[in-house]
Amino acid sequence: MNYKALNNLATMFFEAAENFSQKPFLWAKENGEYVSRSYPEVASQVLSLADSLHLLGVKKGDRVVVVAENRPEWVVADLAIISIGGITVPAYTTNTAEDHLYILEHSEANIAIVSGDKLAPRLTDAMNKSATCKTIISIEDLSMQIEPRLKHLNWSNLVSPKDKLKINASKEAANLKRDDVACFIYTSGTGGNPKGVMLTHGSILANCSSAYDLLTEFGLGDEIFLSLLPLSHSYEHTCGLYFPISIGAQIYYSEGPDKVAQNLQEARPTIMTAVPRLYEALHDRIQRGVHQSGGFKERLFNLTLELGRKEKVEKQSLNFSEKLQNKLVDFAVRTKVSQRFGGRLKAFVSGGAALNPDIGNFFLSLGVNILQGYGQTEASPIISCNRPGNIRIETVGPALTEVEIKIADDGEILVRGELVMKGYWKDPKATEDAIRDGWLHTGDIGVLEEDGSLRITDRKKDIIVNSGGDNIAPARVEGVITVEPEFLQAMVYGDKKPYLVGVVVPSEAFIEEWCKREGNKITLSDLSEDKDFNSAVQGVMSRVNSRLSQIEKVRHIIVADEPFTTENGLMTPTLKIKRHKILQNYKQKLESLYRRP
Repeated sequence: MNYKALNNLATMFFEAAENFSQKPFLWAKENGEYVSRSYPEVASQVLSLADSLHLLGVKKGDRVVVVAENRPEWVVADLAIISIGGITVPAYTTNTAEDHLYILEHSEANIAIVSGDKLAPRLTDAMNKSATCKTIISIEDLSMQIEPRLKHLNWSNLVSPKDKLKINASKEAANLKRDDVACFIYTSGTGGNPKGVMLTHGSILANCSSAYDLLTEFGLGDEIFLSLLPLSHSYEHTCGLYFPISIGAQIYYSEGPDKVAQNLQEARPTIMTAVPRLYEALHDRIQRGVHQSGGFKERLFNLTLELGRKEKVEKQSLNFSEKLQNKLVDFAVRTKVSQRFGGRLKAFVSGGAALNPDIGNFFLSLGVNILQGYGQTEASPIISCNRPGNIRIETVGPALTEVEIKIADDGEILVRGELVMKGYWKDPKATEDAIRDGWLHTGDIGVLEEDGSLRITDRKKDIIVNSGGDNIAPARVEGVITVEPEFLQAMVYGDKKPYLVGVVVPSEAFIEEWCKREGNKITLSDLSEDKDFNSAVQGVMSRVNSRLSQIEKVRHIIVADEPFTTENGLMTPTLKIKRHKILQNYKQKLESLYRRP
């Protein structure tokens, strides 16, 4: 595949539709069964929707917001928008109405596409307040009443075949250049407001090219992907959509995390890209099943892990007896594990957050290839990844082909190549800070090892990346918490974790009121260990959580035993909390919160 010869993503898709005219493309569940749409079927809908969007006034550079779960219509919308030069603005399905309003206003979109009743209320709330976005297209029929001020259009009318198109999107796409912006991916900033990362057709194509080079080591053929991570995430947008298109692959849409084990057996993927949370869940599921079986089965499974770790992870030779045992467990255990994943999986690829090496080594010991990568939305997003022939799961592998990595004097990881974003929309200062002399400053700290593998050692910036790969601005969450009169200060925690927890300093008024009602405990140190007081604090947090998106909700809280002050070293002279100092004091308690049911 000559990715350098491609001018844009839309043309790449239309060429794929011609080259794979008899091949299924997108698979989704209908009435409990997977049903496919071929490349030509999807192309036909893309052409019709692109024509309809053109008639609605969408022209080159215009932004269209998409709020939908992973489904074929998401893909049709994205391709239709970019094929006529528009810019897709994906929004998370977990966004609050306030989040949607910010993105609508900041992106200056005037059309939004929504899937159906479940997601429409928050979006329409935002649109009613928006000064510019007054047209909504619903993929499904909406049962809710739409305000007269909004123009509501039905998806089926816009994608139905037309006798004559006003605009031929496949021909229009030929005019797009690699440097044209394809999408804005909004990612959280430390100040709380998300930034619109401008990814170009060329930056995404460069990532596809690098992925192709990486995975050819497995021998690419008729590939099948199972898509789980939201398409609004740059990782899935590139690796779970445009890379599969580039190689004429099939894509199955998972029904969700709770159904992924079932969907793996139904789709029988050859490649799956996901975040660590999926692999953690699969690991736990397998371990629970083995433990419940007990006896000989559990001993045999543990032997499989022991032999696999020695051979695959520690790279040691097995002796004659171990080789015989290894052949036995290949048949008795590893084959069965392979079947649980569909039987033809070439590799899991983990990205979006750091993968626990123990989880990675678990799968490698079972004979399941798992590659850990590293990236950022600003890099379209993959920067480095383990090579299939040299999987070192404790690292994130070497730089992808045509990607340069260097380590700055302060240890920050710098990246250069076509994969780097064009900049942040309407934020030249942030763009200048992020890209200097052509190098993207990642905000992460790392070292390059002798074989070129990159090891991430720290985070220079405060953004929390949970184990699901979601970026969370802690300052925003803390700001929402401390708006409450009951709370004076707060710090949230959750990097590489499945959810947020936190430590709070209650206000004096809240403490006094509770003590009058419940007893005479008046010191914060005493109250921090009081179960009833902690329960009252958690009750206030439940109220706070109602105003936060799903990924921002703080599941459990501990009470600090003293306020954060400059005197005790927990605040800077400018009255900013010192996260690392607070973490030193409370990390053990915060970690214990993840062991709660």
